[in-house]
Amino acid sequence: MILTFKSAIQNTDSEGRVIAGKIAPYGEVGYTSSGPVVFSEGSISIPNIDKVKLLMSHDNSKPIGRMISMQSNSEGLFASFKISAGASGSEAILLAQEKLMDGLSVGVEVTASKPEKDYLLVTAAVLREVSLVESPAFSSAAVNRIAASEATDALGEALAAVVAETVANMNNPETETETEIESEDAVTTAPTEDEKKDEAAPAVEAARKIIRPSVLNSQSVRSPINSMASYTEHKIKAALGNDDSKLYVIAADSSFTTNPAFNPTQYLSEFVSNTNFDTPMINALSSGALPASGMTISVPSLVTSSGGQSGTAPVVTVEAEAGAVENVGMVTEYLSGTVKKYSGMNTLSIELLERSDPNFYAELTNQLSRAFSLATDAAVIADVVAGGVQGTAVAATSAGIISYVSTESANIYKNTSYFAKNYVAGPSQWSLLMGATDTTGRPIYNAAAPMNSGGLSTPTSIRGNVLGLDLYVDHQMAATTIDDSAFIVAPEAMTVYRSPQAYMSVNVVSNLQIQVAIYGFMATIVKMPNGLVRYNLT
Repeated sequence: MILTFKSAIQNTDSEGRVIAGKIAPYGEVGYTSSGPVVFSEGSISIPNIDKVKLLMSHDNSKPIGRMISMQSNSEGLFASFKISAGASGSEAILLAQEKLMDGLSVGVEVTASKPEKDYLLVTAAVLREVSLVESPAFSSAAVNRIAASEATDALGEALAAVVAETVANMNNPETETETEIESEDAVTTAPTEDEKKDEAAPAVEAARKIIRPSVLNSQSVRSPINSMASYTEHKIKAALGNDDSKLYVIAADSSFTTNPAFNPTQYLSEFVSNTNFDTPMINALSSGALPASGMTISVPSLVTSSGGQSGTAPVVTVEAEAGAVENVGMVTEYLSGTVKKYSGMNTLSIELLERSDPNFYAELTNQLSRAFSLATDAAVIADVVAGGVQGTAVAATSAGIISYVSTESANIYKNTSYFAKNYVAGPSQWSLLMGATDTTGRPIYNAAAPMNSGGLSTPTSIRGNVLGLDLYVDHQMAATTIDDSAFIVAPEAMTVYRSPQAYMSVNVVSNLQIQVAIYGFMATIVKMPNGLVRYNLT
């Protein structure tokens, strides 16, 4: 069995001509060419890394590099590839830099596996090839460093010039260039009587060159007119007799604006979307797998609904000799969560399925998956807001954030015996963190200023650090007010139980349409409310 599994490039180095990234995750459900698959840790083997080629879009005739290193850990299999110095290799680096092809698709031969309820568990596989592809399967993976070089930029310009010249030749196969034709020299003979009569007439210079007007080639003539100032300059030069300026002005006056029929729209095979989203709040909490059946889940608990332990656990006391042993019974209760279904559907025509470019089905499944992430993350945020507690009131300042973290982190440990580990912030809180400065104006949460760094919060990442807590930025948190715009959480205080995302397709034969649906199940249980503490604005 051959599977292809996509992930994203994490690193491109155009100077060293190296592309690196996670090529296969362990313990995560992925949607491969054979359906949902989970690779167990260490399940993928590589007999000889020198034999593993990096291809373009699984085309064996287009190798662009070879594997030079690999590393396997609990997260997955990581590898780096040396990219060839040829044009195809340089083009691959450029495409990765521009995020046009920033995914890695892995082909493995499965040698051992076993079916689970919702996926195929692969326990042994051999890596056969890796390819550079358009889009990764995991939205959380992204290119994190690109080192551009002048040589790469120059190559990009050269490739663009070659393409432009090729298009020009295709569109103008019979384009004439400027040609000079000289007439034969004049023949000198004795004047006739009639010619003598016309001696007073002007003589004709038979040896002067005759210039045949050229056909203006817009692909080869690079007009310097690129602004109103340059247009005015060449308009004046043309009035004074400059032939080149006359051509530039004519070309500028007779444009695609006045001749739109000669300017066909060219559509690119790319898709623009603002739905790039992960599940920050879910990622900041503990997670669990849903059982195979039932719409309600329950766990026995020793803690009370208030989050404390007083009166629920056995008590041990100091007693005098022969003193009575205090008898306090342990009291437990069930904490329950309701399993809810999250789903969405889109109906598409057979034309869109088979004739679209870019592929509509691929983009549709991506959008459905991201919509699923949005819906489930929003539901968890609502459960955290409803199930958590409000922290001590603080000001919306740098000092207020420090007080919030120091006070509530200690309270979480006091009330739950677990440590606060994560700081989940909405856009307004994120903005406050990025703009926080000390009395000298130096940023507090900026690793570029280590003398004064209290953590890391930058505009280019939704992950960072706030006074030792891991930062998660979630744009679905409250954005209109600072109040309730952040949570300090102990992951053990709440567990999110999720099933894998699943797709269902139904063919409607009567009108040749296809209905594509995504669905999944989720339940949450707040185990210790005092481990979920809201930011409280003074």
